[in-house]
Amino acid sequence: MRIEKDFLGEKRIPDNALYGIHSVRATENFPYKSSFSLNWYKALGIVKLAVYNTYKKFKQAAINKYPDKGEQFNFISDKIINLLIDAASDISVGKYFEHFIVPAVQGGAGTSINMNVNEIIANASLKKSENLLGNYSLIHPIEHANIFQSTNDIIPTSLKVTVLGLLIDLETEINNLRSKLEQLEKEHRNSLRVAYTQMQEAVPSSYGRLFSTYNDAFSRDWWRVSKCFERIKQVNLGGTAIGSGITAPRFYIMEVVQELQRITDLPVSRAENAEDNTANLDAYVEIHGILKAHAVNLEKIASDIRLLSSDILSENDFEIPKMQTGSSVMPGKVNPVIVEYLISIAHKVYANDSLITSLSAQGALDLNPYLPVIGHALIESLNLLIAANSSFRNKLVIGLKVKTQTAKEKLYKSPAIVTALLPYIGYNQAAILSNEMKKHNIDIFAANNRLQLMEHEKLKLVLSVENLLKTGFSLNDLLA
Repeated sequence: MRIEKDFLGEKRIPDNALYGIHSVRATENFPYKSSFSLNWYKALGIVKLAVYNTYKKFKQAAINKYPDKGEQFNFISDKIINLLIDAASDISVGKYFEHFIVPAVQGGAGTSINMNVNEIIANASLKKSENLLGNYSLIHPIEHANIFQSTNDIIPTSLKVTVLGLLIDLETEINNLRSKLEQLEKEHRNSLRVAYTQMQEAVPSSYGRLFSTYNDAFSRDWWRVSKCFERIKQVNLGGTAIGSGITAPRFYIMEVVQELQRITDLPVSRAENAEDNTANLDAYVEIHGILKAHAVNLEKIASDIRLLSSDILSENDFEIPKMQTGSSVMPGKVNPVIVEYLISIAHKVYANDSLITSLSAQGALDLNPYLPVIGHALIESLNLLIAANSSFRNKLVIGLKVKTQTAKEKLYKSPAIVTALLPYIGYNQAAILSNEMKKHNIDIFAANNRLQLMEHEKLKLVLSVENLLKTGFSLNDLLA
């Protein structure tokens, strides 16, 4: 064990640990071991890499401008800078994650997150240079690893890098799901069905039209998610404590975000008002609202599919893929587990939305100290929705079978079909026809044969797929 000190006292640290005293204090203060996001951890490495690369450029520019005064600036040595760059590069691909011990749910505005990474970078650099871990007189977690930085610009910037990457993944998954539903829309353009209002049989329609409502809903989600990039692309990196840039040189402030953009190939830009970008988190509330809207569509559409495939219906119209055994006591039972999974995810997103909204409002003056928990919830929602879209497409929509003949027969036997006859025989006679169908449990053609309300050939024409699915009717239809 090694001994590390801070102004509060001492702590014993395992000899081979890349974390240090600040990380240990955090785990003692925040005992619930909620898992920190690996994606966010990697993004921290990327942001630190941008910082160190920019520091190196700044140092070189200063030496070029003042070749005889370099010693007065007390620059970090090239050797240490290169070690920091190597360590940050390692973190950017997930290395040393086992040494990141700070939980996701915490206090302190993210200082513990930043310090855990700083300690890993410092100790990894010491190890690479074959020095003892914890020998901070050589490479220090704050003096070196945290150069020109504050928790208050490093943590939000790394969160935005994480979110931007996940938004790209979510956008792709939504489009993949939407494209599959578009295929079903085309495939079942003329597949007749009963449409339901208030869960009661209502009017004739088609599965093409139903799938078109799903396709359009997810198309809106796809478009809205694409707009999220605009809301969070501005970062406060270089703003240090409150966005003012105090303790950082202007050269660094003007260059570091461009370096981050170069490394990530993401549309990040320097915030026009870094103080606002630091203090106010309404952008997260806005984009999570978009995620919530997408979760609503996922739940509604998944619930529709469950209902249409349910055993509650005497003859259901859908057959969904059988994914796993449904019961330990009821032989042969198969449950709609994918739908249940999607609904569970949707409600977790709703809960996260409430948390993000309320904690974003809790920001005080120049900083919001709840960013770690807000970020944790936002990343969780994104990961859940990425998984939901993938599961929806691969485990539910692919393999979904529409029983077209069953649906068509149900339509012609449903009293809902008589609605199509209102322009021809009126409401009262249509109601008589409907009652005849119900009374004798017969289809509309058999009922009409009994009542002779319309000529048989005329009825067949009116109830053909082409007539039932066209938009409205014309006066020529009444004369045909």
